[in-house]
Amino acid sequence: MPIAQDPPVPHVLVVDDDPALRELLIDYLGENEIRVTAVADGAAMLATFADESIDLVVLDLRLQGEDGLDLARRLRERAEVPIVLLTGRAEEADRVMGLELGADDYVTKPFSPRELLARIRSVLRRSRISARAAAEPPVREERRRAFRFAGWELNLGTRRLTARDGRRVELSNQEFNLLVAFCSAPQRVLSRDQLLGLSRLNSAEVYDRTIDVQVLRLRRKIEPDPFNPSLIVTERGVGYAFDTSVQTLV
Repeated sequence: MPIAQDPPVPHVLVVDDDPALRELLIDYLGENEIRVTAVADGAAMLATFADESIDLVVLDLRLQGEDGLDLARRLRERAEVPIVLLTGRAEEADRVMGLELGADDYVTKPFSPRELLARIRSVLRRSRISARAAAEPPVREERRRAFRFAGWELNLGTRRLTARDGRRVELSNQEFNLLVAFCSAPQRVLSRDQLLGLSRLNSAEVYDRTIDVQVLRLRRKIEPDPFNPSLIVTERGVGYAFDTSVQTLV
């Protein structure tokens, strides 16, 4: 009988210009089975990311003399590595922009190392689930071939999203499932819990914020103006609605 192997220790890159905090996180996360590389600036971050395999990046948005949002953007352009932002309590606009750029979660300063550890584990777990789901063969749709809406066509067999001019837009597995959920229930308000289940993200380790992040990413891909959305509209205190007509192709 083959011997089961332990999962590899995740490698987290911490980017913060506070040396005391870097040492604290190296010690605390290291004691909790996470390998940590900690650097003080964007140049060291990009160099480390180029040379080593990184499973998650913890990025302070307020690095001395640097634009943390620009660094988050450059990271996201390089790869789909999960990103957890460190922000101040008054930096709501930066948090929203960070999520728009593709960050997966955020923690506000001051924070406890235990809280950051919980967020890191949750994001890593979701990332592994997403990677496994993306590797699985797509589920066949026997009755529905595609959806058309607002000049877009979403092919359920090929999982491709195509614009009216023929341009193709790549969707992650989560984005595809979320868009299918919206297209299956147009002009209906769906709660975050409903969307978690319909998009196959329902898990005890998933927060409501997961849906908010995926909605932000999807808006960036299909909305004419992601900052003033007309397709995926927010119903405050309830959830979201797909505010457009949808044609189902069979």
